[in-house]
Amino acid sequence: MKSLVLIGAGHAHAFVLEAFAQHPDPSIAITVVSDSALSAYSGSVPAWLAGECTLRETQIDVAALSHRAGARLITSPAVALDPTKRQLALANGEAIHFDVASFNVGSTVRLPEQPFLEKHGKQTPYLLAMRPLSSLHHRWQALREKVDQCPQGSTQRVVSVGGGAAGCETLMSVLAQLRQQRSDITWQGTLVSASTTLLPDVGRLPRWLTQRALRRAGVTVLHGVRGQALIAGGVYTSEGELIDADIVLWATGAVGQPWLQDTALPLNKRGFIQVNKTLEVADQPGLFAAGDCAAFNQSLHSSPRPSSSRSSFPLPKAGVYAVRQGPVLAENLRAACHSEPLINWKPPKRVLALIGTGDGHAIASRGAIGFSGRWVWEWKKRIDARFIARFNPPFKH
Repeated sequence: MKSLVLIGAGHAHAFVLEAFAQHPDPSIAITVVSDSALSAYSGSVPAWLAGECTLRETQIDVAALSHRAGARLITSPAVALDPTKRQLALANGEAIHFDVASFNVGSTVRLPEQPFLEKHGKQTPYLLAMRPLSSLHHRWQALREKVDQCPQGSTQRVVSVGGGAAGCETLMSVLAQLRQQRSDITWQGTLVSASTTLLPDVGRLPRWLTQRALRRAGVTVLHGVRGQALIAGGVYTSEGELIDADIVLWATGAVGQPWLQDTALPLNKRGFIQVNKTLEVADQPGLFAAGDCAAFNQSLHSSPRPSSSRSSFPLPKAGVYAVRQGPVLAENLRAACHSEPLINWKPPKRVLALIGTGDGHAIASRGAIGFSGRWVWEWKKRIDARFIARFNPPFKH
């Protein structure tokens, strides 16, 4: 019997478990290693931040899904891996042997420097890091409790560092919820983007719709500015300027999980695992990675480069790519357990992005096409709910 270990309970591994639940293989013993029995679906997180749904409604029941797949679930995170000995160490002290293993552990963020905690009576802004996603609910609850203590009639300045679609959506969702929680406070929003253009990878129309939504949310956008550190009174930029802030949402600088640095896995400069087109780790047969933690060491649209190359070809850190990789990963993990040929994953040329604006509306973007409205938000919520329900057991009244 082959031992297959799934490290992390991200979106791609949900498809792997679903595939084995639908087509069991008695010759493969599956173990799932996760820090929780519930896994948040990233697409639903903005709706939860905006107060449109509960946390539980954003989560995939990993325990139930593992049970359907005949897999053993261990709720203790991985802390070390020895590819040569084929052994994984867990935080609870357990060591697990594997024949084939797959990483779907997401990403985290490189936190800003905090050199000056207090100066002339000014305090360092409250920092809300948007990654890792698995523990965001704890950080969000702590922030909301802090907001409850703010003086009545005060002004609170919320600055989001990171001008991508996730940064825009998160800031608008957070502002919507905080304004509802404390309507007696004046809330000001600022979006800090290192790019000279908002959402440079989308078409002109969806970019304009996003700019309009930010204006309606009372958000000021600063272009060509890179947030570097938190200091007394606000965010210190790489240009030596201070952006006044009371709360800072940190949604930039995605990096790999720190514990991966101590493994013998091939990592790129940002700490992501380098994989080939098959999602197999470069020069590591039987090891795979998908989703945010993976980086391709060869172009997905041209001839392969040598696997020893340290360069990688980034995809945006968006859940849609983990979702698209899931079925191919499931097929290749099964094939690897049986020493069969692997297939290549091909990224979609265009993906549909649905960006919530925190006011019951959303923007749809696909290439140059863009449209917005309340119906887009309802459409997005239905898509997200259907995705989560796909992996969860039926609700019992």
